Parts: sequence; structure tokens; C-alpha cells
Amino acid sequence: MAKYVIKRVIMALITILVVACVTFLLMMSVPGSPFNDEKITAQQMAQMDAKYGLDKPLLVQMANYMKGALHGDLGVSLKMQKDRPVLEIIAEKFPLSAKIGVIALIWAVVVGVPLGCLAAYNRGKWIDSLLRIISTLGISMPGFVVATFLLILFCNEDAPFSFLGIKTIFDESQGVRAYFMPCFALGLYPMCYIARLSRSSMLDALGQDYIKTARAKGLATPKIIFKHALRNGVIPVITYLGPLTAFTLCGGFVVETVFTIPGLGRYFVQSVQNRDYFLIMGTTIFLATLVIVMNLVVDILYKVVDPRIDLAKGD
Repeated sequence: MAKYVIKRVIMALITILVVACVTFLLMMSVPGSPFNDEKITAQQMAQMDAKYGLDKPLLVQMANYMKGALHGDLGVSLKMQKDRPVLEIIAEKFPLSAKIGVIALIWAVVVGVPLGCLAAYNRGKWIDSLLRIISTLGISMPGFVVATFLLILFCNEDAPFSFLGIKTIFDESQGVRAYFMPCFALGLYPMCYIARLSRSSMLDALGQDYIKTARAKGLATPKIIFKHALRNGVIPVITYLGPLTAFTLCGGFVVETVFTIPGLGRYFVQSVQNRDYFLIMGTTIFLATLVIVMNLVVDILYKVVDPRIDLAKGD
């Protein structure tokens, strides 16, 4: 187990390095500059490039940035919050994205897994058909469509649920109401996907011989489902939770933009639009690290859920 974790950590560090290098090269290959402005002269732009080391050869720039990143220095914002350290911006913006993401993740799992189990247990019945239709619709609708639909339902003057007083712009002073729309929009797709995934994995588990043996012994149906079948049926869901957790914790770029949430996802979109190089790099490295860490945690959870899994052989 320890040997496996050490190998995965080394692979994770290499992956983060590759992601950072590729992002840096692609970012610098895009035409334009963060200092493009009609009011800035060519001489002033050259001075700004020299100040931030952007006048040096590309490989030298990348080496200098990676050296600083290894020491915890992800650079400073070049445009959006000029000269403010990127780490400070991430530390300020990420908690709100994480809060919304955690709520969305919890409701997606808490609702998705039971719905999948319910559909599997009632295979071929009207409940199964209804749940499959709902989950298919949820998966097929992009986040911005769901967000727009929620705005129509809750935020127009003639909206059916306008009496709830939910505002278009995210406002934490509203309490629970402020989180309803973004968390629902962010969690709908993963909830529906988890429901479909749970259904297919539970159908496979319920067809196994040990389930037939449990039924032959006269065990109650809830005990068969939740104690025996669910343990194996939930493994594919755990696999999906790795990238899902990283995605939801960052708030979802589209959802944060639609609801004007001042989180890390919206800030990342704005940094790309403004070519804020170091902010783009810092956010990308942070998100990549989050995804890799979540995948490592998921691999370890395999062993917790099913001790029979040999992680060393899987490596």
C-alpha cells in the first residue's frame, strides 16, 4: 500500500509538471499581450514586458516560472488585480467556489445513488423508466441551459417562483436562497450521471451468485441491497467522484459566470479573456493538482470499500 502511494505521488508530480509546461507553451503561443491598450505606447509595453520577464526567450521564461513555482511563488496578476500575488487571489476566491461545490456534490451523491438503486431494483417498471428519462434529460442539458432555465423560473417578474425572492446576482446575504440555483445547476448533471452509473452497476451486482444466495437464505431486501450489493455497485461511482469532486469544488466556470459568483471559476474565465498569464498558470496548476489529488484519494478509497482489491496489481 505504501509503495503504491509513493509511486502515485511521484507520477502525480510529473503530471503536474507536464501540465504546467504544456499550459505555459500554449498560453504564450496565443497572439496578443495582457498590456494591449490603445493608451499604452510601444515603449511602455516594452518596459512592462521587461518588468515581468516577458521579454526573455520562451524557454527561459518557462524555466524561471517553474523555479518560482517550486518555491511556492506562482507570480502576480498582470492585469486583473495588478501585482497582487496569484496565491492570494486563489486563497480568496476558492473558498466560495468550494462551498458551492461541496453542497452540489453532496446533493448529487445523496440523491443520485438512491435513485440509481431504486431504478435497478424496479428494473423494467414505470419507476425505472421515469428515472431513466429524468437522468437522460439531466445529462443532455448543458450547465448554461439549466442555469438559464432557473433564471426564467425564479428571477423574472412574471416567473412562477418569483415570490421566493431569489436574485439574479449571487448575494450571500440571502442565505440559503443564494445557493439554491447555482448548487442545483452545478449538481444536476453529476446527480443524473451518478444515478445512471449506480443503476447499471447495481444491476450487475444484483445478478451475481452471492446475491442469489442471500435471497435464498431469506435476507430482507433492504439488507441485500445496502449491505451486499451496494458495496460492489458503488465502486464505479467512487471512480467518478475523483474528477467530479475537483470540478464541483471549483464551482464550474459556466455556472459561476451565469450567476455572477465571485469565485475561482469565474475569475479563471476572466483571466483567460484578459490574457493574465500568471493568473492563468497559477489557477491551472491549482486545478490540476486538485484533480490529481482527488484521483489518488479515490484509488485509496477502493481499498477501504473493498479490501479484496489489490492496489499493487492494479498499478
